[in-house]
Amino acid sequence: MPSIILSAGLLLFYVGERVVDAGPARWALLALGALLVVAATGWRFSLSGATEPGRVHRTLARLHLLTIAALVLYALQSDLLTRTTGTALSAGWPRLAGSLGALWPAVLLAALLPTLFIELSFLSMRKAPTLEAARITEALRSGLGLAFAFVFVFSTQYVMTARNTKFDLSYFRVARVSEATQRLAASFDEPVEVYLFFPPSSDAATVVEEYFSDLKAGAPLLSVTRLDHALEPQKAKELGVTGNGTVLIRKGGRKETLFIGNEVEKSKTQLRGLDVEVNKRLSQVGKARRTLYFTSGHGERSKTNADANDQRATLEALHRALTDQNFEVRPLTAAEGLGSEVPKDAAVVFIIGPQRAFDAAEVDSLAKYLDAGGKLFVALDPDASLDFAELLRPLGLTFVPEPLAQDRNVVNARPPPGLADRVNIATRTYSSHPIATYLGRAQSPVVFLGAGALEEAKQHPADLVVDFAVRSLTETWNDANRNFQYDEGETKKAWGVVAAVERKQAGKDGQQPFRAVVMGDSDAVADVVLANVQGNGLLVSDAFKWLAGDEKLAGPTNTEVDVPLTRTAQEDKLWFYGTTFFAPLLVVGLGFLASRRRSSKKGAQQ
Repeated sequence: MPSIILSAGLLLFYVGERVVDAGPARWALLALGALLVVAATGWRFSLSGATEPGRVHRTLARLHLLTIAALVLYALQSDLLTRTTGTALSAGWPRLAGSLGALWPAVLLAALLPTLFIELSFLSMRKAPTLEAARITEALRSGLGLAFAFVFVFSTQYVMTARNTKFDLSYFRVARVSEATQRLAASFDEPVEVYLFFPPSSDAATVVEEYFSDLKAGAPLLSVTRLDHALEPQKAKELGVTGNGTVLIRKGGRKETLFIGNEVEKSKTQLRGLDVEVNKRLSQVGKARRTLYFTSGHGERSKTNADANDQRATLEALHRALTDQNFEVRPLTAAEGLGSEVPKDAAVVFIIGPQRAFDAAEVDSLAKYLDAGGKLFVALDPDASLDFAELLRPLGLTFVPEPLAQDRNVVNARPPPGLADRVNIATRTYSSHPIATYLGRAQSPVVFLGAGALEEAKQHPADLVVDFAVRSLTETWNDANRNFQYDEGETKKAWGVVAAVERKQAGKDGQQPFRAVVMGDSDAVADVVLANVQGNGLLVSDAFKWLAGDEKLAGPTNTEVDVPLTRTAQEDKLWFYGTTFFAPLLVVGLGFLASRRRSSKKGAQQ
């Protein structure tokens, strides 16, 4: 009953302040409301005593006093004080008035919510033989806890609205200048001009200028100029720049542009990959355009699968990487001269995943190409069951067309993992050869999906230097019967899977120095692996630079681009069932245990 009178008094107080708001009626409602609140508090104190119900009434009486305190705080910061004393608190004490304006609703909430919870708990035990004091205490704590939570939420929302400040807690950092890009810029023997088109107010310009300042420090022939498109329209037209937020790199008559944007907030993706894009454009303007040839006509992998029966992964990522380095990619078949003479403009010849043997004339033309100082990149597969002996003889290598398998460091191609996945091997066993130097530093794994083994031929020209840059783990075996099990007669050892071959000096018969890279798996350079495994990308990039004589430019570029998290179908199932069933059951179970523990304590106390 006292709580009902208290509620009626608060309602009258609200109507007088917010509905009537003026005149004698307002004062009458405020006076009556205040009188009812005081009367309810006095009545509650009259019911308090030494019994359990009396203690509950005493607690409620104290909460009613807190309600009165909230009303007093409200009156001090409202116009009630002004009408009474003629002076507003906000005039002399603005900060105090503001503090009271935020404090009184918090105090009122801390009084009313516990009162409500205690009354409901008290009412539920009205006919009980004994009053459970613990339930009243829990109701008090729950009410206070909820009130404090509301106060915290409302305070946080008010501050966020008033301050209107946004915090970006996501990871962001501009890519730094990499060693590879620094060496590339320093290798130029002609001036390279960089133009940064940004307005004065651009915050993106600051970080871009800092990047190019670091790059320029080690490249004496690199110049960096900042311009505003609006103020330099003639220069912008001359360079072919259509707006601000653009970086232009020019060397002689060749130029490449890179759009960044004017605001860091909107250009985070471009800034994270800045070093990669600058390296790409420096290569395009700084290097003469050369031609690469990919052999065809023997079932090789290609950029797209022209044959509907060929379901192997394509080489689109490899072609794109080579094009970014300013190379022109062409096919090389018997019609283009493979059977007679490799084109003289061939910087490198790629043989990726052939399924049929090369004929004698083609092998002979490739051998002559090597003797003339050519460069060869070969990736074979054991699936063809061919050893390509004639093709590899000039390189001093033999190929074992049996898949290598291992029972650890296995890449699961499909869930659930099975024995067949044992041929999907990963390794970090590298030599000190330039194509694997940075792999060894980073300890990035290289993945092979069904690789055959490479071995040095027992007899080969003495002027050949064969280096197995990448080997498998020592527990890898040649799965001769292809049952994915280690059987008697098979050998466990560190098999060669990537070989670098070089003739460093001219031969007695006029042969010129040549270089070749041979891999025992063409999947390692196909899209399914190259686009997803950093180690494979670095291996191919550095191998190609070594072939082209640019090993001094080897090494990774820097990027801060987030790597997407990928999960297998099996992992997706675990996440689904875990979040849908396991997590809720865990919460229910913990709650049940906590409830049982509390009940046990109550039983022990009774």
